[in-house]
Amino acid sequence: MFVAASNDCFKELAFDDCVEKIVDLEFSNIDITLDENGNHLKPSDVVADLDGAIARCNATRRLNVAGYNLVIDQTGEEYINTFEACCKLAKATRVVTLTVESGEHGTPFNEEVERFKSLVSISEKYGVRVGMRSRHGHLSADPDTVSVICGHVKGLGLSLDPSHYVFGQDREINYDNLLQYVQAVYLRDTTKDELQVRVGQGVIDYGKLIGSLQKQKYNRALIVDIRRQEDVDHMGEIRKIRLLLESLLII
Repeated sequence: MFVAASNDCFKELAFDDCVEKIVDLEFSNIDITLDENGNHLKPSDVVADLDGAIARCNATRRLNVAGYNLVIDQTGEEYINTFEACCKLAKATRVVTLTVESGEHGTPFNEEVERFKSLVSISEKYGVRVGMRSRHGHLSADPDTVSVICGHVKGLGLSLDPSHYVFGQDREINYDNLLQYVQAVYLRDTTKDELQVRVGQGVIDYGKLIGSLQKQKYNRALIVDIRRQEDVDHMGEIRKIRLLLESLLII
């Protein structure tokens, strides 16, 4: 396992400035979100200029790209075409992991299964693995639903964000049965009332999580995804969780 930072930690900055901040914080790895509504590289940019997108993702000042987190606005055939372009980007930049959103609550289950089957089929042509991201308010917020979808779609993984199994929940959610599917992990500290709190003030048990992942022989990224908050030392919080995670990996 290794520690990475998401560019979403500094989503308000230009991409080059974001990379500079992550380098200053002494990370060696970056997970890049491609968000159609974001301030950095967008999925539509990849479709419009694949070579340009490859050049931008290779210009990360010695940071290794651990994965891409895709936030695609399009639907239907446009979505599929955009996803395939992102697969080409991943292959060209030697990235294995693509994270995608699951449908929101109310999305028909069979429709979601067929969509993920299509995505996995495309990704396998490029040597890429797809993981659905845990997200409150989406189908992936329910561990049982995730387990069934992953069981139906061979090759589909989970980009685990444990905060979304804490925030907004009225009971403790056990997601141990999902660890076998994990291919990326996004981290911050959380309570049931706040998605992000200062590191150490929430209930995420990083040590237990890392121990459980080690039993599954997980060897990929632990991605710091901490957003700016008012009256909080943003750089200090990111540095704190990096040092904490790295210390737990040494034990």
